[in-house]
Amino acid sequence: MATPAIEAELNVGSDGDFDAESLNDSTASITSSIFERRYFQGRAYANPKYGRHWAPNDEEQLEALDIIHHWLTLMLKDKLYLAPIGDSPQRILDIGTGTGIWAINIADEFPSAVVIGTDIAPTQPSWVPPNVEFQIDDAQLDWTFQPESFDFIHIRYLQGSIDDWSKLYNQAYKALKPGGWIEHIEPDLQMLSENPDIDVGKDHIFTEWANTFRKVGETMGRNFDFSNGKLEELAKNAGMVNVTTEVHKIPVGSWPKNKKMKELGTFVALSFSQALDGFVKMPLCDILGWTPEEMQVFGAEMRRTLLNPKTRTVGYVFSSYAQKPLVPSQETPAGDSA
Repeated sequence: MATPAIEAELNVGSDGDFDAESLNDSTASITSSIFERRYFQGRAYANPKYGRHWAPNDEEQLEALDIIHHWLTLMLKDKLYLAPIGDSPQRILDIGTGTGIWAINIADEFPSAVVIGTDIAPTQPSWVPPNVEFQIDDAQLDWTFQPESFDFIHIRYLQGSIDDWSKLYNQAYKALKPGGWIEHIEPDLQMLSENPDIDVGKDHIFTEWANTFRKVGETMGRNFDFSNGKLEELAKNAGMVNVTTEVHKIPVGSWPKNKKMKELGTFVALSFSQALDGFVKMPLCDILGWTPEEMQVFGAEMRRTLLNPKTRTVGYVFSSYAQKPLVPSQETPAGDSA
């Protein structure tokens, strides 16, 4: 079938135009642009040319992401995943891999598997296990992976990062082998208190925090709120089966008496302390239009209340895993075309 010709740029294509040096210069320019970052109020963010993200990706925030990875592993009882993926998955995809720490760990656990981690920014280390590959890719675009090529797809902490979650889940469905699994973890916006003397009402900073980030999401057209069974709904609407969800209660701080909960809470508090400045700057000042002073007062009150051991702060994390049917349903997943 004939295809339209690709129009050439004027003055390109004359004899002698092409040489290895010009190709290297072009490649270097593209590579350089990938590593370019946007700066806002002293923090570095991913180059918006390759995908927008509301949180910074500088060293301070990357350290927080690695701490979050550690306490999520503790939350899952020293596991990297919950889905029953078996003993020998062959291809694993980590969407929004961040620092790449989960992908590296899962590659060590399954050395015979090929592990691919994708992200909009090159924030992963260069020294990795031989079965790990990192790709700069925006998961919101059309996927180029072969259909039915992955045994396991992993997603976590992409709140506020995706315009169309249904599209992403439908693409994950296509990319999974029949019988393959998808797992997704997101935090709840609403923090609470275990102190019976503290009423987390509509005027409490925890409720103001949750409502503020709901407004950020509405303004951006991206969802921050995964309460009310959102993960289960996404999986079922995409055609997944054997959907299993769990709500994990986590302490913030070292106030719990139980040793394991105390350890978990200590790392949760550390990650919040490290990440909170990055959480609020762009969402509040750039997206909602707050002044830097308003943002600082809000962030300081949240930090003070959240980390005060008398508050006995608790939060919730939602997890879901689901399976692509061995025999696909006759119905087409929502948002897909026959």
